[in-house]
Amino acid sequence: MKELISLLAVWSIVLSGLALVVGVVLIRRGDRVNHHRVMLTATLLAALFLVFYLTRWALYGTTAYGGPEAWRWAYYLLLIPHTLLAALNGPLALYVIWRALRGEFTLHKRWARVLVPIWIYVALSGWAIYLILKRYGVEAGTISF
Repeated sequence: MKELISLLAVWSIVLSGLALVVGVVLIRRGDRVNHHRVMLTATLLAALFLVFYLTRWALYGTTAYGGPEAWRWAYYLLLIPHTLLAALNGPLALYVIWRALRGEFTLHKRWARVLVPIWIYVALSGWAIYLILKRYGVEAGTISF
């Protein structure tokens, strides 16, 4: 069950990132209707990721890095900005969506240009962290670094 929850989390965020890119392409082509639909799909997939991730964390605890000591710094160089930007990503996404729903497209566009690179970085770095921990992870069972 743990592996299934992990895979659902990973694939939901990967698909969220892909939907995000499709949404950007659609708006650049002037297709507001489908942009709106695809971006809400990306948001739903990101929310599903959060549900799966927190479920896994609550049921099974954390996985600590247990790989080569010489590479620990590189892992944390990836993990720390990922964590900080992931914490920013959710509220910023909600703000950008709120601006769009209110028809405030100037602010929506301005903040979306900040949000999109953050969202893509968080999705890609999260996938990289998953792969690193799949190979070098040590089950901590509790919150551990």
